[in-house]
Amino acid sequence: MAAPIGVFDSGYGGLSILKELVKELPEYDYLYLGDNARAPYGTRSFETVYHYTLECVQHLFNEGCELVILACNTASAKALRTIQQKDLPLIAPNKRVLGVIRPTTEMVGELSKTKTVGILGTSGTVQSESYVVEIHKFFPDIKVVQEACPMWVPLVENNEHKGDGADYFIKKHLDNILTKAPETDTLVLGCTHYPLLMDKIKKHLPENIKILAQGEVIAHSLKDYLQRHPEIENKCGKSGKLRFLTTDDNLIFDKMGSIFFEKEIVSEHCQM
Repeated sequence: MAAPIGVFDSGYGGLSILKELVKELPEYDYLYLGDNARAPYGTRSFETVYHYTLECVQHLFNEGCELVILACNTASAKALRTIQQKDLPLIAPNKRVLGVIRPTTEMVGELSKTKTVGILGTSGTVQSESYVVEIHKFFPDIKVVQEACPMWVPLVENNEHKGDGADYFIKKHLDNILTKAPETDTLVLGCTHYPLLMDKIKKHLPENIKILAQGEVIAHSLKDYLQRHPEIENKCGKSGKLRFLTTDDNLIFDKMGSIFFEKEIVSEHCQM
């Protein structure tokens, strides 16, 4: 049976990643799962995020996925390594789970001229230090500064991100990170909600600072991965089919999800 590529997020943000995957690789089938009933993950413990993420990965495996992408920075930071090293060999040794942090960190060293990179993320992602660790694996000479932006996700999910009130919280955190390291020339948007704030982020930043959003990076990374792993690629369905699952109210998911995906979507409710 042809397998869809699974894309998982704690909520809506991963739809901004899926949008870029479909743009770059439109021929593949995709199955998106948003665990909206238990979102947000950003403030939860490592153990809780790990258990929730593993449940959702197993659900996608049960739906036929051979490859699952954790399109969630918090899940990638707090659960990916354990799932890859401990769980997959036992429950699904021939299946694969990939995250969004490593492909992003592989890019930053090529972008930064001052060798100073800023990470904007949820409290959970920042506390995990996953970006710091991964960047230093590839680029040990780069200075990494981080800033947790706890209000940014609620702004987006309450559809307040385009209003004037959002500017205060966006400017506050950008000022904070540039105060910590004024020489920063590259900022990583370490949350899949943050691309929806791009216009306001640009408005409050000097023009010389590069902003790295994850969607395009992950799309190019997946394309490369599939070329290097024909044993996975050959199992992937290629009828361009999209399917959406949510653990919460599907009508609310469709309304909010369409903002992230920039197209109308129709989802199904699933029980976790």
